[in-house]
Amino acid sequence: QVQLVESGGGLVQAGGSLRLSCEYFGRFVSAAAWFRQAPGKEREYVAHVTWRGGSASYADPVLGRFTISRDNAKKTLFLQMNAVGPEDTAVYYCAVCTVYRGVYSLKLQNQYDVWGQGTQVTVSS
Repeated sequence: QVQLVESGGGLVQAGGSLRLSCEYFGRFVSAAAWFRQAPGKEREYVAHVTWRGGSASYADPVLGRFTISRDNAKKTLFLQMNAVGPEDTAVYYCAVCTVYRGVYSLKLQNQYDVWGQGTQVTVSS
């Protein structure tokens, strides 16, 4: 049984930085991702990384500003958020894919079978 514990959310001024962490407990995972859900909107993809190879991908709105990374030894996923703006205000969720079969994109939410509880990020203008 894999469990995820998120931390690092909070209030940050526009243009500032924040780092989210997500520690997982359990078996090896194939990939991990961050998604976010803004008020009144559907949850959307932010970024993902393959756990073994470290290959990362990003949604266009965060490309060049956010960096996803993982620490294999500490079983922790990170999201470094730079140059944030009010549009980044959302609840951020980490998620892991325990067994990736390579058929569908890792940008899809249904590829992830374990989710964190979410952490609130609020950007003030």
